[in-house]
Amino acid sequence: MTGADLQLIAAAIFGIGLSIVLIVKARLHPFIALLCGAFAVGLCAGVSPGATAAAVEKGAGDILGGTGLIVALGLSLGAMLQLSGAAENLARTGLRMAGAKGAPWASLVVALVIGLPLFFETGLVLLLPIVAAAAASMAGERDGDYARLRLMLPALAGLSVIHALVPPHPGPLIAVHALHADLGRTIVYGVIVAIPTAILAGPVLSRFTARGVTLEPPMADTREIVATAPANAIALTIVLMPVVLIAAGQIQAVMPPDVAARLAWLGTLSNPVLALLVTNLAALALLFGRRLTEAAVQDAIWDDTLRPAGAILLAIGAGGALKQVLVTAGLSDLLGRLAAQGDLSPILLAWLVAVAIRLATGSATVATITTAGIMTGVLTATGASPEWMVLAIGCGSVFFSHVNDPGFWLVKSYVGTSTAGTFRTWSVLETVVSVVGLICVLIGSGLF
Repeated sequence: MTGADLQLIAAAIFGIGLSIVLIVKARLHPFIALLCGAFAVGLCAGVSPGATAAAVEKGAGDILGGTGLIVALGLSLGAMLQLSGAAENLARTGLRMAGAKGAPWASLVVALVIGLPLFFETGLVLLLPIVAAAAASMAGERDGDYARLRLMLPALAGLSVIHALVPPHPGPLIAVHALHADLGRTIVYGVIVAIPTAILAGPVLSRFTARGVTLEPPMADTREIVATAPANAIALTIVLMPVVLIAAGQIQAVMPPDVAARLAWLGTLSNPVLALLVTNLAALALLFGRRLTEAAVQDAIWDDTLRPAGAILLAIGAGGALKQVLVTAGLSDLLGRLAAQGDLSPILLAWLVAVAIRLATGSATVATITTAGIMTGVLTATGASPEWMVLAIGCGSVFFSHVNDPGFWLVKSYVGTSTAGTFRTWSVLETVVSVVGLICVLIGSGLF
């Protein structure tokens, strides 16, 4: 490598390291910390202040322009499922039908299904109190903590896997756009990887990690239900609708030209923004009925949507800014040259870069945004499959959640584990999701 290459790598390490210090030590919001890191990378890499500022604006604009509406529509759909009691009803029904022996598997299935339209944090806040209550009713005094964890850990595994691997969640969707991957194939491959990964990281792993862990009383959930819960069939329809609409666009692609022309509307509906908008409109009518015109119901839905949206969008935008500065400085081209010259699999390289950024910043979404942006050069140089690279990045983005990850503390609060117990359960779970997911991606990329 040349001196300029070494300067670029050092600048990237310094900029990301500065972001870490500002988030962990100075307690700054990731939005400010990541923007400071982006400017530090540009200036240390020899990019002019004007060019760095332009890259920051472009990166934030590109990310928010492509995914801002999807984030907002996803949050509103999650709020409706929660406030109507639809998601809670589905969860309770699934756990009740499974019985004590099948409860960990039912917990996983419920999390995988409900996690499709819900952000990880929303799914966690919604599901964990439900599965904890179900576990308490099934367990005796002696094995109460173990039984609760045997239900809660599979739910966490399902939510984590879906969040990392399956669009329209923001991380994988951003990676799909950045790497120009096929959205329908990414969804199909993501589900193929997600199922065995979630099984191993959830019901199987929890048999070992849950033993001997003592729980404190978990954080209480005080969310008010503002409508009568709909039938489970209606709730399930709303949950699955956006994924079905997005994936249905692939039907048109495999049809003969004359048939494809008649199915053009499927391709239109498969646009994620339109699919989520249609689902939101259907959810308003089906979940709330005549009550959807009541001011109190509307206020509850949009208050629950807008409250977290600002922080999420700001962090995503700043992550996009950092990514674009790294690309402008030449890191993407440098990684492409190194991948073309070496024997390291581009899939493995994508995973390693995502792991490094995840460990540094604590954010799975920022790790995905940044890695996807700088891996474009590698994709061009190696001709790797963009769909499998998207999934490799998603797997790397959840590696070993620890103290700089807000999700670590959220899980600790809602599960009721100590800090050491959270490392033993949640951090190990995330690492297994990352590693098993990578293995499935490597196998899948060789088969398809």
